[in-house]
Amino acid sequence: MKKKLLIAVLLAAASASVRAQDSALAWAARLEGDFRILPNITYLTASNWDAKLDLYVTRTPETPLPTLLFIHGGGWTGGSKEGRDLGILPYLDMGMNVINVEYRLARVAQAPAAVEDCRCALRWVLQHAKEYGVDVNRIAVAGESAGGHLALTTGMLPASAGLDRQCPGPDNMKVAAIVNWYGISDVNELLDGPNMKAYAVAWLGSAADREQIARRVSPLTYVRAGLPPVLTIHGDADPTVPYTQSVRLHKALTDNGVPNELMTIPGGKHGINCCTLTQRTNAYAKIREFLTRNHVIDGSKPPSTGARPQP
Repeated sequence: MKKKLLIAVLLAAASASVRAQDSALAWAARLEGDFRILPNITYLTASNWDAKLDLYVTRTPETPLPTLLFIHGGGWTGGSKEGRDLGILPYLDMGMNVINVEYRLARVAQAPAAVEDCRCALRWVLQHAKEYGVDVNRIAVAGESAGGHLALTTGMLPASAGLDRQCPGPDNMKVAAIVNWYGISDVNELLDGPNMKAYAVAWLGSAADREQIARRVSPLTYVRAGLPPVLTIHGDADPTVPYTQSVRLHKALTDNGVPNELMTIPGGKHGINCCTLTQRTNAYAKIREFLTRNHVIDGSKPPSTGARPQP
């Protein structure tokens, strides 16, 4: 009897493994059928350098999709959009277009260049929305580390900040939501003192007015009522970006009536070490819930079906 039971359990496990493999293959096939990839499109030329983005967009642009502007990290001094290609997969699975953005790093141009570039990327997406099937009322912006900082500034800056001058255009550059993975919210704190970070010093350089520039590019400077909803995800043991910055950002947003959440990752550090597999899975589940609740995506639709009907 025990032998028969063991055989039954093994057969069930094998069957479940086959079903899981089939499901994964179907998921990959749906993504390929739903989306096309248009790499290295120049959205801005500045400092004699072409800033480019990769489009992962619907094959049926006549039916616009919610869209995510994704910004890589690297302390404003390193990293690349290609290095985070795997990081965009969960958003494609949510049925979103993804625009993967690169920007000027410190070796090309110091602060505030990266902030200007990402604002220009948003303006480019808005201007080309119809061509690529972007629902302009359902654009979210997300990023990790320095990319989280840039996601915040892209979604929070008012036109009066004067950081959109590289790409003049209409001022109605609103996003529907911001997803901030352990991003910097107070750049000044990283220039001196116990939380000084070499990457921040390199990005600001030795300009006499670097503290003024740092305030100008700090998300905490722009906290006010009426901002889009913000979800912040941050490990409380992060050695690279102080977790306390996200706590301060959460409080400031709450005090100003901005819908926001702080998802704390217990023991989480930075980058790939922010999360265990379970924690990362839970974080993406939280993002899905956050984007659904704020009407960016339709949570009633199955993932990775996009706008393309399935046979």
